[in-house]
Amino acid sequence: MTAPAPRFLLSADDYALTPGVSQGIADLARAGRLSATTALVTLPGWAGAGAEVAALRGQIAVGLHLNLTLGAPLGPMPRHAPGGRLPPVSTWIRRGLGGGIDLTEVQAEIARQIARFEAVAGAPPDLIDGHHHVHALPGVRRALAAALRDRFEGGPVPLIRVPSDGAWPILRRRAAPAKALLVAALAARARPLFRGLGAPVNAGFSGFSGFRREVPFAQELARFCQAPGPVHMVMCHPGHADAGLQALDPVAARREDELAALMAFPDLPARIHHPAGARGPDGRIGWAFLDAA
Repeated sequence: MTAPAPRFLLSADDYALTPGVSQGIADLARAGRLSATTALVTLPGWAGAGAEVAALRGQIAVGLHLNLTLGAPLGPMPRHAPGGRLPPVSTWIRRGLGGGIDLTEVQAEIARQIARFEAVAGAPPDLIDGHHHVHALPGVRRALAAALRDRFEGGPVPLIRVPSDGAWPILRRRAAPAKALLVAALAARARPLFRGLGAPVNAGFSGFSGFRREVPFAQELARFCQAPGPVHMVMCHPGHADAGLQALDPVAARREDELAALMAFPDLPARIHHPAGARGPDGRIGWAFLDAA
């Protein structure tokens, strides 16, 4: 008898990027085909999302997609965004590796984004990750750790996504391995840092894609599920297409394909974790259920 495939966390990035992206994520949540989503709280779409987020939190985990690479920050960042525009991820990588990150400035922006999330959602984030994985990069992760200590000291810390995995599972999946290996190397010290704060973290990560239309997302999703870690997390980028999405989003052309594939993927609701079912009376998710995964 074949053992059942281990369950995994399936998390959709970029809630509040556009109305269509948010709607696509909500459609998957209602269908029981997502574990979580994380929101871009710096964008206009987050401001009026309170009622929708309240409904989502009954179905999936909802967290913060920390943004330091798209559009404008929530507050002044004279060192890193002197013209009011956030720099690309390549700048954060270069500055992080060179020790050129102003930790105080970045910590202040992270704190603003956590507070912004809470002001709209009416609750702390269930999990935190980053646009372009910026939260786990050298330097930025230290600022995030400091912000988490200030905000959650003495209480439960959100799950922090660690976007890395071992070289063997990355190579076995054959899913954008160069990108996955690079991010894994840059995030190599993130896990012990966040675990040291008492934060739940995933153990196993996939979802890296070349976003090529000739490679069906259903085929990639099957690869993402190979060689899973004990608490495996898969990221995805579904959504409905909006007018103007292309200007904001380099993966816009693939979002409809991802949405359709996730809706059709066989037995997906039974194969993923449903953490919203572990919310306690205080509304927080007790991530300890993953210890048995």
